[in-house]
Amino acid sequence: MDTITARLLLVTCAALGLLAGCGREPAGIESSTAADTAVESTAGTPDTDGAIQRSAPNPDRNAYFGDLHVHTKHSFDAYIFGTHATPDDAYRYARGEPIQHPVGFTVQLERPLDFYAITDHGEFLGNVAAMSDPAQPLYEHPAAAAFQNAETVDERRAAFAGIRPYMAPGSYESFLDRNVVRAAWQDIIGAAERHNRPGEFTTFIGYEYTSGPDNQNLHRNVIFRGSQAPDLPFTRLDSMNPEALWDWMDGLRENGIEALAIPHNSNGSNGQMFALTDFAGEPLDAAYAEQRMRNEPLVEMTQVKGTSDTHPLLSPNDEWANFEIMPYRIATNIPSHHVGSYVREALLNGLALEASTGANPYQFGLIGASDTHTGATSVVENNFFSKVGLLDGTAERRGSVPTGTDADGNPVYADGYYHYWGAAGLAGVWAEENTREALYDAMRRKETFATTGPRMKVRFFAGYDFEPALLEDPAMIGKAYAGGVPMGGDLLMQGDRAPRFLVWALRDSASAPLQRVQVIKGWLADGQPQEQVFDVACAGGATPDPNTHRCPDNAASVDLTDCSISAATGAEELLTLWQDPAFQPGQRAFYYVRVLENPTCRWSTWDAIRAGVAPRADLQATIQERAWSSPIWYGGQAI
Repeated sequence: MDTITARLLLVTCAALGLLAGCGREPAGIESSTAADTAVESTAGTPDTDGAIQRSAPNPDRNAYFGDLHVHTKHSFDAYIFGTHATPDDAYRYARGEPIQHPVGFTVQLERPLDFYAITDHGEFLGNVAAMSDPAQPLYEHPAAAAFQNAETVDERRAAFAGIRPYMAPGSYESFLDRNVVRAAWQDIIGAAERHNRPGEFTTFIGYEYTSGPDNQNLHRNVIFRGSQAPDLPFTRLDSMNPEALWDWMDGLRENGIEALAIPHNSNGSNGQMFALTDFAGEPLDAAYAEQRMRNEPLVEMTQVKGTSDTHPLLSPNDEWANFEIMPYRIATNIPSHHVGSYVREALLNGLALEASTGANPYQFGLIGASDTHTGATSVVENNFFSKVGLLDGTAERRGSVPTGTDADGNPVYADGYYHYWGAAGLAGVWAEENTREALYDAMRRKETFATTGPRMKVRFFAGYDFEPALLEDPAMIGKAYAGGVPMGGDLLMQGDRAPRFLVWALRDSASAPLQRVQVIKGWLADGQPQEQVFDVACAGGATPDPNTHRCPDNAASVDLTDCSISAATGAEELLTLWQDPAFQPGQRAFYYVRVLENPTCRWSTWDAIRAGVAPRADLQATIQERAWSSPIWYGGQAI
C-alpha cells in the first residue's frame, strides 16, 4: 500500500469511526453489499432468530448499488421473449441466488445488489402471459394461438407482430383483461413487500410508463416511496402525454402516495425527451418546469440500449463522447435525431430556459439501470447475456459472433441492432441506510450517481471554505456536508468568491483501475450554451496539463487475445480539490463528475474470444467503463 492510499484509508476510517474494523480499502466510500459487510458500519447482522438488527444510520452516508429498471414475465414483450421469471425470482436474483435464463442456462450475480425494483410495462400488464394459461379468457384470443405455438426466435417475432395490431389505440379492448392487470399488479406489489428487508435489501414498488409515439421513446419508470400504491398504474392507454402522468402523480401525492418518475433512453426519443416545447407543441414555461422537476428529479444516464450522456455531434471537443451510442429509436432501425435526445444538452438548455422563464425543467440528478427483460440485471462485460431473452441470449443472436460466411468467406452476422447494446448500468445512491425511506429521500435530493456496471464510487461536493487541509482531515466528509453541498445540490453565490470542488473516486476492486477523473462544466455565454471537460485527477500521481486540461497517457493497454489488462498502471482511488480555472462570478453553471477506468474488453470482444473468432471489425474492441455524478449547480436557487 502506497503512502497516499494509506493516508486516505486513515482519513476515511477515522471519519466514519471505523478504525477498529478497517482493512485494505477505505470503508467510508464503500457500499453495503453483502461482499462488503465486513467493513461496512451500517450493514445489518442477523440476531438469534434470523431477523436483521438495524445499525444506526450513518450521517456521512453510504454508497448503495441497485437497479430500478427490471422486467419480468408480467411485461408483454418480456414474456414473448421467453421470460417466465416472476417478480419473486427477480428479487431472489438481486440478492445473489441463481435463476434460469430463457435460453436455459443459469445466471447469478457474483455480488448481490442493495436495492431492486420490478418495473414491468403498465399497459397490458400480465396479459400476454395469460394468453398461455388455459384458465384465462385471453387463451382464446385470435392472436394467442400463434404465440402459444411459437418456439423459434422467428416464430416469436412473428407472434409479436401478430399481437401488435391489437395493442393500437382503439383496438386494444379485446386484448386488455383488466382482471389480469389487477392480479399482476398485486403480484408486483406483494413481491416487493415480501422481499423488502430494511437495513439489508430494499425493494421498491414500481412500473414502466411507455409512451412512444412513432417509436420516439418517452418512457418513464415510476417508483413509489413506500408500501402505498394506486389500485392500477397510469399507462399510455390512459394518455400518451407524459404531462398527464405528472398530473396523475400530483393527484396521488395529494392523497398521500409519494412517487417519482425516471425518464430513460432519451437517446432513442428522436429529440422529444428534452424538447423545447411541451407535448402540445407550446413553449415551455415555469409551470411546466416546476411540475416536471416535482415529478422527475432524476434521469437515466446509461442502460443496455445505449448511453444518453452526450453525442459526438453535440460535444465535438469531448474525446470520450462516442461511447455506446445507440443510433436508433426504440424497437426499430429508424434513426433517432440527436438534438433533444441527450442529457448534457438538456442540462445546458435548462440553464437557458431558466434564464428566460425563471425555472429549469432539466435540473436532473443522474442514475444508471439495466432495462433487463429477463428479471436478471446483466452488467458485466465478460458475462453479458444481454436483455431480451431468447432473441439475444446467444452470441450469434446478438451479433457479436458470425452465423456463417458469405461466398467470399466474409463473416455474416445476424440482422438487427443488438450489437449496439451495452452491458450497463447501475444506480448508485448515497444514503444514511439501506431502507426505502433513506434511498428514496436521497433520490429526491439527487444525491445519486450512474455507472456502466462496475461498482466504482464517486463523491462530489462544492463549497467556499474547502481548503487543502480538508483532504488530510479525519472528518473530511462530515465537514464537506457541513460546509458545502453534495452532488445534486445548488450552491448559491457568495459575492465574487470562487468555490472549490471536492472530488473523490474509488475503483471497483472487481474491475479495472481508474485512469482519470473529470469535471464536465456547462454554462451560458452571451445566452449561448457552452461546455468544457476538465481532467482534475490522474492515475500515477500525474497532473493535468494546465493548457489542455488533460492527463498524460498512462499507457494502459488491453491484450485482445485474452482480454488481460495492464496490471501496473491506474489508480485505486483519486482524490482532489479542484477550482474552475475559467470561473466567472455570477455566471450560472453546472458541474458534474465523470470517472474513467482503464480500457477493458467490450462484451462483444469477450464473446468473440470465447468463440475463437476475430472480434467484429465494426465494433469497438475495448471500452472505458465509467461513472457519472449528479451535477452541482452554481449561482441560482434550486427548484
